[in-house]
Amino acid sequence: LQIQEKMTSEIALAIEEVLRPQGVGVVIEAEHSCMTLRGVNAPGASLTTSHLSGVMRDDPRTREEFLRLTRT
Repeated sequence: LQIQEKMTSEIALAIEEVLRPQGVGVVIEAEHSCMTLRGVNAPGASLTTSHLSGVMRDDPRTREEFLRLTRT
């Protein structure tokens, strides 16, 4: 089991440490079985999390382009 927000950050950190890019953007959309199989029983319930760093976070044009591309 994993908390999606933590997993998103850990993926971004791993990319930063290995590749040392100018910026990293990670977006994860996942269905939550705790919401779909038990509890509120809401089929298709999903959550989107993101983690941006470097130019992906600091440059508004780069950030907007990245987030726009991930919405499609």
